[in-house]
Amino acid sequence: MFEVFRKSSQLTDRNEINIETFSDIRKYGILFIFFVTLFFAAAIAMVMGAYDISFTDVYATIFANIGLFGDISNVSKLHNTIIWNIRLPRILLAITVGAALASSGAVFQGCFRNPLVEPYILGVSSGAAFGAALGIVYPSVFSSVQISAFVFGSLAVLAAYTLARTRGQTPIVTLILGGVIIGSIFSALVSLLKYMANDSALREIVFWLMGGFYYATWQDVFLTVPIVFISFLIMWMYSWKLNILSMGDEEAKALGVNPEKSKLIIITIATLVTAVAVSTVGIIAWVGLMMPHAARMILGPDNRFVIPSAAMLGSIYLIVCDTMARTLTTSEIPVGIITSIVGAPYLCYLLRNKGRSLLG
Repeated sequence: MFEVFRKSSQLTDRNEINIETFSDIRKYGILFIFFVTLFFAAAIAMVMGAYDISFTDVYATIFANIGLFGDISNVSKLHNTIIWNIRLPRILLAITVGAALASSGAVFQGCFRNPLVEPYILGVSSGAAFGAALGIVYPSVFSSVQISAFVFGSLAVLAAYTLARTRGQTPIVTLILGGVIIGSIFSALVSLLKYMANDSALREIVFWLMGGFYYATWQDVFLTVPIVFISFLIMWMYSWKLNILSMGDEEAKALGVNPEKSKLIIITIATLVTAVAVSTVGIIAWVGLMMPHAARMILGPDNRFVIPSAAMLGSIYLIVCDTMARTLTTSEIPVGIITSIVGAPYLCYLLRNKGRSLLG
């Protein structure tokens, strides 16, 4: 009798292992589908724009610039300017920023165990907005708007973390409240700078706050891509610890994970990647809040799959929104407006129809 029970137990364990292995294979397959979709979204976006250029001319220009096929001297200067200097860096920056905001949003939601958390929860957007406004209003003092936005965005999160830390611990609720307080202070300072700014500076501040890729350059791509890529790899490496942290601090300690140290590292990296994205293109809402939910609904709560899938979904979403922003009307619409218009109804749909799955 005992032998029968033992064999039955072994068969059950094998079935569970087989089911888990099949589930992981399916999830990797979905990640591959996301990657292919991202590639085709970027390829289609390259062809679309106010100036009509054929598919053949678009990719002949790209291949000539990277030295694969053709000679750059045979490419039209106008096509080269539009495709190589405007559209391509813009699309690459949209991919990078979308991945940065969505993956950091997934990390913050997992770390804080709250599905309503977004990358801006600790005040990085308000701090970056204040830094950008300073750079716009006082260009002689702050030579670079981007650097100023990055520095003050990082300082805002540092201030929130310092405010929330008590007795060697950083409670999640206190940290969120600290972020709300610091964000409110910097928002008030931005309003003060708006009041003090002249008409041209005020207009520039407003456009920066709405977010957009209108000034995307290769320099922005070369600066942001390495930082975002390395930060993404680190966050992905910590995904298994994020799974443990999502169970609570006591459970994490019982499993040998130092919650304070892990949270500090994860929050620091997620803040860095968010600050880089915001300082480069301004404040783009909903990506970091909505895409992790979509990834979690498709692939489940395991952050090993949620983080990369959210990153690719964020990139796809920003490519689509940016393409709409530059093609819907003759004058370009700030992409932050498009993401909000499209994102809010979608999140309402998720809450009404699949609210339980948002909690993982």
